[in-house]
Amino acid sequence: MGRCQMILLSSVINKFKDGFLDRYKKYVLPSHIKALHAMEQCRQEHGPHMLAQCTNLNCGKLTYIPHSCGHRNCPHCQNHENQQWIENQLEKRLPAQYYLITFTLPKQLRDLAWKNQRQVYSLMFACVQDTLKTFTKNDKKLGGSPGFTTILHTHSRALDYHPHIHVVMPGASIDTKTRLWRVKSPRYLFNHEALAQVFRAKLLQAIVDNGLKVPKNCPKQWVVDCKDVGNGDKAIIYLGRYLYRGVIREQDILQCENGMVTFRYLHAKTGQYRTMTVTGEHFLYLLMLHILPKGFRRTRCYGFLHPCSKKLIMFLQTILCVNPFRMFKKMKERAKIACPACGATMKIILTMIPKPPGRQAACFI
Repeated sequence: MGRCQMILLSSVINKFKDGFLDRYKKYVLPSHIKALHAMEQCRQEHGPHMLAQCTNLNCGKLTYIPHSCGHRNCPHCQNHENQQWIENQLEKRLPAQYYLITFTLPKQLRDLAWKNQRQVYSLMFACVQDTLKTFTKNDKKLGGSPGFTTILHTHSRALDYHPHIHVVMPGASIDTKTRLWRVKSPRYLFNHEALAQVFRAKLLQAIVDNGLKVPKNCPKQWVVDCKDVGNGDKAIIYLGRYLYRGVIREQDILQCENGMVTFRYLHAKTGQYRTMTVTGEHFLYLLMLHILPKGFRRTRCYGFLHPCSKKLIMFLQTILCVNPFRMFKKMKERAKIACPACGATMKIILTMIPKPPGRQAACFI
């Protein structure tokens, strides 16, 4: 299915927003309306602009640039922040075998989660944390305090509502009494069935304690996956892709015509791309399913990988002979704005302003 030009998400929103708000008004939340409004105007001529000035004193050209929306679900925005997070996590790696653990909420609880998102998501984070700390403390080889990074995803590859938490965790711990660094043998961390049972018990109890009702058809068997991911770099990069860039890339929107939208996704089992065609309104509904409550943090770090443990991490990297130059690696700088007249760097002097009539905005951002 060929395309001459990439289909922008903002154009899809502009075309189907009114129909979506009318058809799915029972499910629309204030955060959805805000997200749609932001992404619809992202880097568009009719949206807010920035005023940039060339730093070359002999040039001084002024240019109006369409403003990015900055919304964390926009595929255009926060690429720099996304890369920064990945680099920060890679810098914190320690010499141990890493594991990717996935805690999945069963489909029978998804309606409850959707109606109580902030509460249920917070309980999921708390129970994942408690479960892994308990297993690490009781493990014969570890017997200490763990460190791990958790990331909440609410989507499947086909954009369905599928809440689950990924955990990137080194198979190591710090003994709080003896101050010893302990590392577990590679290839095996914890039994996934035991993790599922304990996570299920903790989360169901937390749901009841918080005044929510557990569905009668709640299954006894839950799914937790635990697999070896080597030094953890590929897992961190994979999970970091969706932190600030929404759940779909614009290059995966293949067609938008006759009221229908066709998009592609990578099938988990076959590793091949598949396509799905839905109405434009339903496509926006699929995207809005994954807008998190305002201010809710999608990723959290615990134990010796907590942001407040930077000195401890550097100390561990020093005594464990981690490459010292890696710790002082400079972060990738934000992309510069080049002057269309002389090529020099431009600086932003005004933001969130309307573009004056008759002035053409630059198209290089």
